[in-house]
Amino acid sequence: MTLPRLLIIGPQGSGKGTQGARVAEAFRIPAISTGDVFRANVKEGTPLGQQVQAIIEAGDLVPDELTGAIVRDRLSQDDAAGGFLLDGYPRNIGQVGDLDAFLDARDEPLTGVIELSVPREESIRRIAQRAAEQGRSDDNDESIAKRLSIYESETAPILDVYRERGVAFEVDGVGTLDEVFERIITALAARGIVA
Repeated sequence: MTLPRLLIIGPQGSGKGTQGARVAEAFRIPAISTGDVFRANVKEGTPLGQQVQAIIEAGDLVPDELTGAIVRDRLSQDDAAGGFLLDGYPRNIGQVGDLDAFLDARDEPLTGVIELSVPREESIRRIAQRAAEQGRSDDNDESIAKRLSIYESETAPILDVYRERGVAFEVDGVGTLDEVFERIITALAARGIVA
């Protein structure tokens, strides 16, 4: 059996946070979402939270060094030894190199990269709905457009790296939560990654 060392990737509003949590629960592995870590620290008013609050509210991304250090620390914890699901990292080619160096040193390569494919208009609709429901200040029109542009120019290209390695696969992210989840589980099983 292949250990589930997974990355879920997709534009904001693709449902990767929701689906990532479901996949992690099914495999009994931690879902490691950099966005959740940052938001929790902002809410708690920690030094990290104070450092990233202005960055997030401006719609910018937290610097690579800080994000990488947080992820490496989290992956070193005992509950990640049997697998993990990353959400929000790596998000650019530089971070792929940083993650590769860390995982290679541990002989623990990623075994699956789930690409949730959602049309841009659907992403925007979902983000607007989330903003209304959750009152997230970082979900305004300007920051949404900025984050989607950053995703398209910086994050989407990392999929080519993982496709070349044969670990990336695309899943249609449009449909009910259960439909999308079933597509993911089926695609993972086809690669020998079974819950």
